[in-house]
Amino acid sequence: MLGKGRIAAALALALVSAGFTAPAPAAAAVSRSELALRWAPIHYQDVDATGSHALGGKSDYITRIDFDGDLNGRNNWDRAAQSGVSFSAAAYYSVAETSTHWFVTYFFFHPRDWVDHPFFETEHENDGEGVQLAIEKNGSTYGVLRSAVTVAHTSFYSYTPSGSTWTNGRETIDGTLQLQSSPHDDFQHPVTAQETQGHGLKAYPQYKINGDGIVYYPAAEGETPSSTNDRDVKYELIDIFTAGGMWSQRANTNLFASLGTFAGDTSGDCGVGTYSCGTNSANAPWGWDDPDDLPGRGEIATNPAKLNAEYFTIPGDNNRTYTYNPYTAETAALKKAAETAPPIED
Repeated sequence: MLGKGRIAAALALALVSAGFTAPAPAAAAVSRSELALRWAPIHYQDVDATGSHALGGKSDYITRIDFDGDLNGRNNWDRAAQSGVSFSAAAYYSVAETSTHWFVTYFFFHPRDWVDHPFFETEHENDGEGVQLAIEKNGSTYGVLRSAVTVAHTSFYSYTPSGSTWTNGRETIDGTLQLQSSPHDDFQHPVTAQETQGHGLKAYPQYKINGDGIVYYPAAEGETPSSTNDRDVKYELIDIFTAGGMWSQRANTNLFASLGTFAGDTSGDCGVGTYSCGTNSANAPWGWDDPDDLPGRGEIATNPAKLNAEYFTIPGDNNRTYTYNPYTAETAALKKAAETAPPIED
């Protein structure tokens, strides 16, 4: 009598002989950190080194919210000018998921939103802007990129890559999202860019480097730019929901003045030689808002399926029920807080 192993081997041989092949084993599901790293933007940061508030260009470097070793939002303007603080490059991310799509939000932080002239512009401590990407699940490991919505001050801008099946929704698409190869992996990444000083963020080249600038590439670890004109700097990705991370600090009154709004004051030379210095003027992703558009404050991160359904016409299956959304438990509280939140400068 043939043993079970010999029977299985004989059956497999017979199937191959008959023209059948065994199915490939199912690929392991991609982790959220792997997904975030794969789609993280190649990021162009314009740099202005002129004026005392520029700190020789460092005021335009992206970095961690605790770049100075603490989680006090009210000392970041001053600490940015001190020697020994770290400007190692970093960005933060969160992932929400439905059965049909992933939504990845990226947040870029600067210790200063600054100006170098006295005319009618306000600078302020801390600055946070970013981009949210929608990725359709198509059976491949990382899916296919369909859209981006960026944050430039208090306005959102929408983009689709070439070949996307998504079209205009309630909002008109603002341009084409370019993709570019990274020298540090085998992927094409979306390309974003931030202006100097106020750090509005759009798809490249709607903002682009004008003179000095940094090109940041996503990687496992971050680097500090070697100069104001460094075109290959790695930035690390930090999960907003990591233990002890940004989300867990949302009730820390040293870091946040209110829900989704960073604490910032007028200490040091903020506003000196300029029009004024604002207070509590920068937002985390759950505080981002375009007041002219239908989605509510923070929903670009907390309810991205809703925002994308408003901004775009999405063909085929578009399930808006989340299989994973780390913000969900707090959505009602966020909405209630937004209804009573004062207007935010940015």
